Amino acid sequence: MSPLNRILILATGSLALAACATVPQPLTGTFSNVTSLNAQQGGAGGAHVRWGGEIIKTEPGQQETCFYLLARPLDEQARPTGGSNAGETQGRFVACRAGFYDPEVFSRGREVTVAGTVHGTVTQKVGDYDYAYPRVEADVVYLWPRRQYVNSYPAYGYGPYWGPGPWGWGDPFWGGWGGYYGGPRVIVVRPPPPVHR
Repeated sequence: MSPLNRILILATGSLALAACATVPQPLTGTFSNVTSLNAQQGGAGGAHVRWGGEIIKTEPGQQETCFYLLARPLDEQARPTGGSNAGETQGRFVACRAGFYDPEVFSRGREVTVAGTVHGTVTQKVGDYDYAYPRVEADVVYLWPRRQYVNSYPAYGYGPYWGPGPWGWGDPFWGGWGGYYGGPRVIVVRPPPPVHR
């Protein structure tokens, strides 16, 4: 393969990755940089925001459904950060939108991003504490698909050096449990020995 072809393949791959990181169309637009923590202090009324987080609870009412959320920073797709950044929070907020949203679908722990306008705060108990939730009148409530986590443990393999390794039982050269290389999931398939007749 020529160097030019390699460069073209790499460039195409980079463009494909960039395309994967685009913001969903309903969440595009211009938004204030006010955070939910800023809004909790007051003075952010009327700000047009795009916030996201994990659902704490979903409460349908007669006219609207309110989502109580643990706020998280948004990534380049406008999705709440998860994985290694999941510990970072920006307080809590509540987003309400007209209509019925099923709490079994919009369930605790699901990730959503909302876009709308800040309208004061709503006080609710968190334990015995009176917590002031900044309230967003949402134009968009975007439910993200569940994250797919990949099991990166090595496979339980068999090989020529089967026995206890330095971190437990396993074949240290073929990716058994606790093998020296402990890398990606590897399954070694060996052909049966030839039959002599």
